[in-house]
Amino acid sequence: MFKYFLSIFIILLFFNQSLAKDVNIKENIDLIFTCNLEKKIIKNSEYNYQTFSANDLDEKNLDKFQILSIKPETLFIKGLSSFLSDSANLSVKIVSQDIVLFKSIDEKNNYSESGIITRKTGELIHEITKNIKSENAEKYISIYLCKNYDKKV
Repeated sequence: MFKYFLSIFIILLFFNQSLAKDVNIKENIDLIFTCNLEKKIIKNSEYNYQTFSANDLDEKNLDKFQILSIKPETLFIKGLSSFLSDSANLSVKIVSQDIVLFKSIDEKNNYSESGIITRKTGELIHEITKNIKSENAEKYISIYLCKNYDKKV
């Protein structure tokens, strides 16, 4: 449980550091993953950051999650959500040897999605925030364990 909160902390740390430099693509990569949902943390009117295991949820795993980056500023995220699949929506794009970090905000619809995948461990954290400007903002944080073909990321 501690490693999940540490991972969320790292995401927030990277997002804060990335405000000055929202696009930093250091590597060309083309990776396809299969990801199993481990946990989901929900904060909405019904739950206050309650954690659910994958067995408690009726959600699918990610069969084909693809990351394609081309230096210096192109990043495509496919298979996580339709919102993130449109690379024009991505406002934060960071790719290094260790991590891939991405974020997209649709202020018009009061919605954002972000994610980070650690390439060494294969941990993927995907966060969806709805009603950002409201006092009743909703957060859905999904934690996946991903594999690149037959090996860990």
